[in-house]
Amino acid sequence: MKHSFLWSRAGGYFRSALLLFCLSAACSAHAAEHFGQVTFNGHPVPGATITATQGTTKISTTSDEDGGYAFHNLADGVWQMDVTMSLFNTLHREVTVKPDLPVVKWELKMLTLDEVIAQTKIVKTELQAPLPATPEKPATKPGEAEALKPPDEAAASNDGFLVNGSVNNAATSKFAMSQGFGNTRKGSKALYNGGIGIIYDNSALDARPYSLTGLNTPKSSYSTITGIATVGGPIRIPHILRHGPNFFLAYQWSRSGSAATESGLVPTLAQRDTTPIDPVAQALLALYPLPNLAGGSEYNYQTGIVNHSHQDALQSRLDKSIGRRDEFYGGFGFESTRADSSSLFGFRDTTGTLGLEANANWQHRWNHGVYTTLGYKFSRLRTLVTPYFANRSNIAGDAGIGGVSQAAADWGPPTLVFSSGIAALTDAESAFNRNRTEAVAPSARFFKGHHNVTLGGDFRRQEFNYLSQEDPRGTFTFTGAATGSDFADFISGAPDTSSIAYGNADKYLRQSVYDAYITDDWRLRPELTLNIGVRWEYGAPITEIKDRLVNLDVASGFTAVEPVLASSPVGALTGERYPNSLLRPDRNLVEPRLGVSWRPVPGSSLVVRAGYGVYADTSVYQATALKLAQQSPLSQTLDAENSSACPLTLSTGLVRQNCTATTANTFAVDPDFRVGYAQTWQLSMQRDLPAALQMTATYLGVKGTRGVQEFLPNTYPLGGINPCPSCPSGFAYRTSNGDSSREAASVQLRRRLRSGFTASMLYTYSKSIDDDAALGGQGPVATSSSSSSSTAQSASNVSIAQNWLDLRAERGLSTFDQRHLLTTTFQYSTGMGLGGGTLLSGWRGRAYKEWTVGGTIVAGSGLPETPVYLAAANGSGVTGNLRPDRTSASVYAAAPGHYLNPGAYTAPQLGQWGDAGRGSITGPGSLTFNASLSRTFRIVRSYNLDIRMDATNLANHAVFTSYNTTIDPSLSSPVFGLPTSTNSMRSLQMTARVRF
Repeated sequence: MKHSFLWSRAGGYFRSALLLFCLSAACSAHAAEHFGQVTFNGHPVPGATITATQGTTKISTTSDEDGGYAFHNLADGVWQMDVTMSLFNTLHREVTVKPDLPVVKWELKMLTLDEVIAQTKIVKTELQAPLPATPEKPATKPGEAEALKPPDEAAASNDGFLVNGSVNNAATSKFAMSQGFGNTRKGSKALYNGGIGIIYDNSALDARPYSLTGLNTPKSSYSTITGIATVGGPIRIPHILRHGPNFFLAYQWSRSGSAATESGLVPTLAQRDTTPIDPVAQALLALYPLPNLAGGSEYNYQTGIVNHSHQDALQSRLDKSIGRRDEFYGGFGFESTRADSSSLFGFRDTTGTLGLEANANWQHRWNHGVYTTLGYKFSRLRTLVTPYFANRSNIAGDAGIGGVSQAAADWGPPTLVFSSGIAALTDAESAFNRNRTEAVAPSARFFKGHHNVTLGGDFRRQEFNYLSQEDPRGTFTFTGAATGSDFADFISGAPDTSSIAYGNADKYLRQSVYDAYITDDWRLRPELTLNIGVRWEYGAPITEIKDRLVNLDVASGFTAVEPVLASSPVGALTGERYPNSLLRPDRNLVEPRLGVSWRPVPGSSLVVRAGYGVYADTSVYQATALKLAQQSPLSQTLDAENSSACPLTLSTGLVRQNCTATTANTFAVDPDFRVGYAQTWQLSMQRDLPAALQMTATYLGVKGTRGVQEFLPNTYPLGGINPCPSCPSGFAYRTSNGDSSREAASVQLRRRLRSGFTASMLYTYSKSIDDDAALGGQGPVATSSSSSSSTAQSASNVSIAQNWLDLRAERGLSTFDQRHLLTTTFQYSTGMGLGGGTLLSGWRGRAYKEWTVGGTIVAGSGLPETPVYLAAANGSGVTGNLRPDRTSASVYAAAPGHYLNPGAYTAPQLGQWGDAGRGSITGPGSLTFNASLSRTFRIVRSYNLDIRMDATNLANHAVFTSYNTTIDPSLSSPVFGLPTSTNSMRSLQMTARVRF
């Protein structure tokens, strides 16, 4: 149970603002929409205040740069609309709000000088007069009439009332600061606003974490304490700065914890007593905990862990208007997080991040139709990862493993991966990374007739500074290739594959990104609008400031390879000259955009919308450059398979001298690698139905081109004959020849807010397929054991192709392909509408009315998973990219407690690749039910008490995240088909806030 208490002086905090935003967004999504535009002499007027009134309900907004405004939450019926603007006459009109209401036009008329003077006098007279008591709350109590009086004239003058008497201060504008600044704090003599809050949470009423083993592990307790402080207002220095800029500061301090349950398979006592045992294996085996669950055929160990997180965050904003044409605004923020996390083995690693962000913007209005903006942004993120054994114990070195890094920051055990499902021994890698971005963004907006044109560009300079190693302690994989049992291979010290990558720890990568764009919002007719635009984008390939990048110069057919360095970028085999990035640039990314909104039947609520666009991804270079910076001769790299030509042991398997037949480099990329892009097209139809319902049908299509692909050159099937013994192997090669497609159809039924109730139901049917390594794999991009620190259970998220000569065979369901998804949301507020108890009075009315209950239910089918035959691909030293053969048995006819049938798969036929398809297993379905209950109690005068309770996974339903899909070569893995983990169980949070 999480308890929370907040105290606020004025205006509330981010949490209350976020709550109000979410509630208002939920309501507006289901209410009628009203659009309008404010003009003067045909030119748009920004900053005008538009107020909609119906009975006791009053809603305000302001016009944007093109004079437009929108109300998204107006109930059907007659509303009184008022448009006010300084130095202009106030406009009044009754507007009947309905779904097919066209855009309402407002033409302002400027006041004469006499009218301005007269209005100013009226405002001052009204300020001096006492306010009458309202009929809803007669001022009969002592002191209440005085409380209703306005402040004195001096205080009112300090509050800066507008000439037309408005006290809105544009608080509803998207550019405005929070209400409570300036002239919205009635009764206050100062322009400053602040608040302070304290939140305390604990796990008293949270549900126990789900146990995959059935062992009732005691629930770990944790608590969270959070402090919030805000302050804002104008900066004024007597006799020096009378009209300074407005500022806002918010600081949050948090100390939190979270509990989880970890389950796994660990070696049994009988396995530990096996003799003889390799000395290195004996030392590493001591790191495994003893089983605490009887049996041992499945998960036999479970433990509860608690993770901690400390966070400090600051956000600030400063804005200043100079004259009527210029505005300067900007902000600064930082966030510092210190966290620790534990593993199944009890290794507790720590992570510290520090993020800084600052921005400055200048906006100038040339006339009523032309605006220009110039913005600058700076951001920096520092990440420090300290593994449990760093500077503490050199596990790998002391165990006698040769070839590993001896730097104290890299101390710890090697990664051990077992095909039978024994928990992988692993720990985090030390890192101290600093990334930095500076960006400049000029833009301009033109308003002319039916055209609203926006054009601009951006330039970003990005720095990626790394002090880290890819795999400094090495990785060993055991598949039973030597003895028929992966654990027996471990005991004898004979891994099936080994890998390592370290050296060149400090890497300074640089990239420049450019773009330019122009769009035209062309309103041809009231019932037809076009949005036409084009964007050019260029992300330069990443370079290293000391030219420490290495690629491979590849001969035709991969018959030979030679390293090519950025410091001397001439290929020894092809004679080609490469740029310093070792990748040729791609400057031809032109991205057209088109959108259409059409009301085909005048007077009907039917609206048809369509769109098409091209979107590029210039971020693909970073992961590639980081791999190129960790290659020989800059680094010690190795991907090797145990053989007579390359004998591997735990003590010597990471030393390259034993494996001279393999390529020194473990990664390379096509020098003509291109940036991928996606074409999207969409068509939707929306129509109102009786009973305040609205239905929207949508079709969405996406076609991805130039996706990332990876394969292992010169590999061949298990039991096959090497077709080219002299050809180089042992490295992954990355290209940009992948593609993908996704099609989705959805139907949404919404009930507008009516009588306090609103709801929405959205069903989506979709299918996504690809042969894209990064898109489809969504796991380790390079599944060589040198980069895989994950467990054998997670090896199903593979991305390297099985057959390098048939990449089309990798085409299958994308890992995010969720065929069915149903999302339902609802919200009900008591005491609204005649049927909702609005006339209920007395203590029953006070107890029943003004409660708001809401909820979200999301149900979806399972995501695709890939069966993995965990054996080394011949000639690669890589495991995780092979697949088994299918049998005639059903995949889902599983034994009790399991969800997949191991009898549905068998080892691939000798000399052939496995025929089980990528993404051919459907994972566990998902179900989420979150709910909330809230109410505001009026205590006395301006004192209010907000109560809110939130529940996640209210039904306390166990939802599995994925299944174990790794096939042991012995076909006897005890954990195949078991769930790997579950989502969080039920959690409750209570919040109480006093406002006055």
